[in-house]
Amino acid sequence: MTESVEAVPLSMAAIQMVSGPHVGDNLEAAARLIEEAVRGGAQLVALPEYFSIFGDRETDKVAVRETDGQGLVQQFLADQAARHGIWLFGGSVPIACGHPGRVANACLVYGPDGRRRARYDKIHLFSLTRGPERFDEAATIEPGRTPVLVDCDGPGLGRPVRVGLSICYDLRFPELYRALAPVDLLVVPSSFTARTGAAHWQLLLRARAVENQCWVLAPAQGGRHPNGRRTWGHSAIIDPWGEVIAEREADGEGVVWAALDPSRINDVRAGLPALTHRVM
Repeated sequence: MTESVEAVPLSMAAIQMVSGPHVGDNLEAAARLIEEAVRGGAQLVALPEYFSIFGDRETDKVAVRETDGQGLVQQFLADQAARHGIWLFGGSVPIACGHPGRVANACLVYGPDGRRRARYDKIHLFSLTRGPERFDEAATIEPGRTPVLVDCDGPGLGRPVRVGLSICYDLRFPELYRALAPVDLLVVPSSFTARTGAAHWQLLLRARAVENQCWVLAPAQGGRHPNGRRTWGHSAIIDPWGEVIAEREADGEGVVWAALDPSRINDVRAGLPALTHRVM
């Protein structure tokens, strides 16, 4: 059954970065872009996957892993959320796990008071062998097991905005999003390769929006990184009908904004009540 939603738009922003191997430099860039997003009116801001470390080697993120609940990157996110009074989605952060050679790739969510409100560990791990491209996230990442939702509330937002969390390769697995539904917003911080991004990025984002009749916020890495790898970028915001409301088409860092209008969710679900027609 579709819930009644008070039509109070929420301004949100997706940040695009071209992160490198030095955590300090990446945090400086993230702080600058968060401030730009807030100047543009954003109340909810999302950073891309690997925003704090995009190393020369896959093991570099293991070397800078943090204990859950403390560390430079986690403190940065808490401080930025509190300083600007925003909901801040920390793309992904390498968090120590039980395996000494791996980390959890965790999306951390902080409220306007700087308190952490949610942690989601990436469930689906990317693997690709095609020509010179070789990726195996399972070699350095411990997969998560649990889908995670977070309710974002605050003055002027009306009722809480229900948000489903995911990271990058999760986007290819619609069953994860069905487990989260119904939601108002899906957040998909990513670092798609240039090859897979060109073929599938926007197609998959639009499909997840249409299937779940919700908004999609997709901040991404986008450009040529110091390690030579090129990521697709095209950070985007998609509406519940699958329309691309905002997109960064150029390489390089930047911000895209849009207003999450709850009435758009109501209109789409009322006109085509697909979520109520589900039989499995």
